[in-house]
Amino acid sequence: MAAGQIVEMPRVKLGSQGLEVSRLGYGCMGLTGMYGAPVPEEDGISFIKDVFNKGITFFDTSDVYGVNHSNEILVGKALKQLPREKIQLATKFGIVKIDLSSVTVNGTPEYVRSCCEASLRCLGVEYIDLYYQHRIDTKVPIEETMGELKKLVEEGKIKYIGLSEPSPDTIRRAHAVHPITALQMEYSLWTRDIEEEIIPVCRELGIGIVSYCPLGSGFFGGKKILESVPENSLLNIHPRFTGDNFEQNKIIFARIEALAKKHGCSPAQLALAWLLHQGDDVVPIPGTTKIKYLDDNIGCVKVELTKDDLKEISDAVPINEVAGARLPESFQRISWRFANTPPKDSKLSA
Repeated sequence: MAAGQIVEMPRVKLGSQGLEVSRLGYGCMGLTGMYGAPVPEEDGISFIKDVFNKGITFFDTSDVYGVNHSNEILVGKALKQLPREKIQLATKFGIVKIDLSSVTVNGTPEYVRSCCEASLRCLGVEYIDLYYQHRIDTKVPIEETMGELKKLVEEGKIKYIGLSEPSPDTIRRAHAVHPITALQMEYSLWTRDIEEEIIPVCRELGIGIVSYCPLGSGFFGGKKILESVPENSLLNIHPRFTGDNFEQNKIIFARIEALAKKHGCSPAQLALAWLLHQGDDVVPIPGTTKIKYLDDNIGCVKVELTKDDLKEISDAVPINEVAGARLPESFQRISWRFANTPPKDSKLSA
């Protein structure tokens, strides 16, 4: 695809509340670091515009990406040069602090509102299309958090509510306060633990699934990451990218690479196409800072797979053969398996 070419990107309904998005979204996090060095601001703005011009209208950021809201600020500057009404903008609140040893979260009503106001300022917008609780605060009843989010919807500051990494019980309790439009969950060929408990609840309640790390934090993106993990990347503490685990997982990549050749596509396209074929309610949001990888990712919408193909691809990545946990040990406690909150009649913790 030539640079700047407008691609006919399919569109889908995300959840049952009316939000429509491009079939593939774009995760903006990498533009301000995390998996490598931040890109220069002008390059980041130009890249976001290229993403839009190629048919992707669903952009994902967070108040915790980058330093001092730098990711939201970057996205906001790009939005000034794009038609706001044609973009579905998602951002998140709830992670107060994150470092290599721990993650601090806050879901109190006061914090919800202060974060929303700050994100609106940093993004330079009047409303946020999809506002997620980034991680669940297990000290605060989810009804308290959702109550404030509901007020923000009523005030027109956000249009739709999302959650990231909630437990099934938390999903149901939150949805009872105000309909949840989407969950943002890690979901990829080598991370499929949401299939048994989370996805059935979403489909019962009409909640969309936004797949973050759809390429396994870049693992299925190509051989480059298999050869050298960047020094300043969080992947250096990721269990699946270190030591013997990494060497064992390279065997899995070789299988997917062989299947990709069979289907006449790249490994990244095959991994993303597999996700797209899990249902129209699954929307992956891969992130990249390179046009060639963006173009490659977009090509996944043209990959057609049969039921037999999907089984062959799934079987090539047996979950019991994936070496290493999906999260570093210090982050395990903020995953969906530990995301129940106190009863709604309990008092908020100080």
